[in-house]
Amino acid sequence: MRGTPDGIALLADLYELTMAASYLESGMADRATFSLFIRKYPVCRSYFVAAGLEDFLEFAANFELAESDLAYLEQTGLFSDDFLDYLQKLRFTGDVVALAEGEIFFKDEPALEVSAPIIEAQVIETFAINAINFQSVIASKAARCVHAAAGRQLVDFSLRRTQGIDAGLKVARSSYIAGFAATSNVLAGKVYGIPVSGTMAHSYVSSFGSELEAFRAFARSFPERTVLLIDTYDTLAGARNAAAVGQEMAKNGYRLVGVRLDSGDIAALSQGVREILDQAGLTDAKIFASNSFDEHKIERTLRAGASIDAFGIGTRMGVSADAPYFDMAYKLVQYGERPIRKLSAGKINLAGEKQVFRTTGAGGRFAGDVIGTRDETIEGAEPLLEPVMKNGALTRKHPSLDEIRERFKERFSSLDETHKRLKDPRHYPVRVSPRLEALQEKTSPPVSMTSSVS
Repeated sequence: MRGTPDGIALLADLYELTMAASYLESGMADRATFSLFIRKYPVCRSYFVAAGLEDFLEFAANFELAESDLAYLEQTGLFSDDFLDYLQKLRFTGDVVALAEGEIFFKDEPALEVSAPIIEAQVIETFAINAINFQSVIASKAARCVHAAAGRQLVDFSLRRTQGIDAGLKVARSSYIAGFAATSNVLAGKVYGIPVSGTMAHSYVSSFGSELEAFRAFARSFPERTVLLIDTYDTLAGARNAAAVGQEMAKNGYRLVGVRLDSGDIAALSQGVREILDQAGLTDAKIFASNSFDEHKIERTLRAGASIDAFGIGTRMGVSADAPYFDMAYKLVQYGERPIRKLSAGKINLAGEKQVFRTTGAGGRFAGDVIGTRDETIEGAEPLLEPVMKNGALTRKHPSLDEIRERFKERFSSLDETHKRLKDPRHYPVRVSPRLEALQEKTSPPVSMTSSVS
């Protein structure tokens, strides 16, 4: 049965509908192209990770207002009967080109472009920005955490403090794309097939008569997945209790998977814990760390000599605390045969239907991008925007989450380390092709491109 997923066709800002009503009354039905892009980098950022496309495509492909949606719009008193009749039949029939999820991209580069009759392209604007902006924010933050961890496993622990239920699910998905190993979010595990991981809370430990009793009980219940939280009372004493349980498990043919630290000077404590575990013969038991970690704290902790094998990453990643949004825009760039360019101060966009081309250098490293016109080719460069919808229908099946994850891994490995630095990263070179530059000059009075694309 056709219908917008979860009945959310009205997930739009009101002005999308008031503009649509005026377009209809004014007889404006030509094909329009809108471009979705990020205007600037947050502080200490120099790349983005594309995510959220699948949700947007499902929304567009199944767009349909329910009777209850139309009844609500009617009772607002804002819209004519003619417009409500039009909305009843409205479906998305346009085309979309987009970056694949997991792709690395940069400011001013289109993450997608939508071409459709102007009303159709306009009414999906809010959902497009909402889905792609948030998930790209989280995937980009998670990528930074993965880079800082330098091969150590990361687990998404963010659910309880993300901004709502849907955000919690999307955080799990986006962080998995960027290389997280698992999530604590059981529903995300079911919905997306992401591995789930978790240990215990301090309440579990303190509910027993002693820490040792709690550890033994958990080991009996989960002998093949035993990770013990050792900082409820005294971390090093907890490590000694965990070591005793680990030795008891070994006699029964099992092994202690690891211990978790969640407070205190984790760098120093981890060294003491490692020594205790090793002296007990538990050299393969891992040390997990949690407690307000993100890429910055991971880097500081490892620089201090921490003996940590894996991190639980929670709130700071789940809300992207230091960059909770990107300055993402969805702008009209062509109407009919006429290229469109906005000239507002600080918000200039590139007119025309576009393509992004990537050049590579030695060892397949990214060398630079060129934003060009849709119909041009650049020798030796890879076009990144791919057709994903044609006439309102998907052009192919969605890639699996693991395929997206592998794409990110491969693409991120091709980005030079200077662009990945957590502080003072070097900005990746992006330029406008001469052909697209000429189109801008024809579209509007000459404006220096250095303010919008560098």
